[in-house]
Amino acid sequence: MPVGRIRSLAATVVCLGCASLVAATPLRIPCAVGSAVPTPPFIRSAISARGGASKNKRRRRGGQTATLHSAKGKEEKKSATGRRSVGNDAEEKKPALSSLASKFGAVAPATRLYMGMAGVAVIIGLFGDNALALMALDPMRTIHGLELWRPLSAMSYMGKPSVGLLMSGYYLYEYGSTLERMYGTAQLTVFFVTQLVLLTFASVLLGQPFFGNMVVTAMLHVLSRQMPFQKVKWLIFNVPYWTLPLGLMATDVLQAQSPAAALPHILGILTGHFYHFHKNIWTKMGGEDWLDAPNYLRSRLDGDGNGDTKEKVIKRKRGKGRKLGS
Repeated sequence: MPVGRIRSLAATVVCLGCASLVAATPLRIPCAVGSAVPTPPFIRSAISARGGASKNKRRRRGGQTATLHSAKGKEEKKSATGRRSVGNDAEEKKPALSSLASKFGAVAPATRLYMGMAGVAVIIGLFGDNALALMALDPMRTIHGLELWRPLSAMSYMGKPSVGLLMSGYYLYEYGSTLERMYGTAQLTVFFVTQLVLLTFASVLLGQPFFGNMVVTAMLHVLSRQMPFQKVKWLIFNVPYWTLPLGLMATDVLQAQSPAAALPHILGILTGHFYHFHKNIWTKMGGEDWLDAPNYLRSRLDGDGNGDTKEKVIKRKRGKGRKLGS
């Protein structure tokens, strides 16, 4: 075989081997370190068509990349409709029982004590007639049997659970606190003691076993005399303040469907007016105030006496409000 043909055949074999080697090796495009490979036009058009994130949007967002930890930390609570729930960033709400206890603890001291006594009396009354007989006002058992708790239990019990009981409790909470801020804890204590004495004798004479509602009516009457024409809410009506004790009496009469249910409220209005006359009318006529709280009781219960005065409470009730920081 000629030498030239052998050389051409060897060159052909070498070229075929190099071609197969190049086909088996992956194509590597040389580029500088850190440089970005340009995106083909058809890929850019596909991203913009489907609404993908572009480089400009990422720059406007600050170039931050979300991680698994950050996604967990920023997880939001969604409502049933998929929207962000209101108050998502606020702290978890307190339980209803602790919220109720905090509101009860914020009530003025004398009013809070009387509300606690009334609540205990209502719970005891749920155990039946024997429990009611144990709390009822009985002069013979009180004097001869030395059952000295009966006047206090008769003063605390306001009836079985009903609409009238709810309204009495609300009036005691709302207007009892107002009366205590107006006169002070010591003077409200004197008011309670005065009502305890007067209503005990009146209940014994008229055969009333309990007089808790009478105390609430007396409290409303005394407070209504300070601002008789101030508008207040009774049920769904705006009525003058002086009609509020009458509204409470009308509620009990309609619920009991008997005019006899008005008797406790009439007694409460009378004993409340006795206190009001002695404190606010008799003293202006030159008489001596025998129902004024003693100094030692004021220093013990009212402290430095920085509470609200009667004039401040009346102004707030008339809508003039209190300035911030005062």
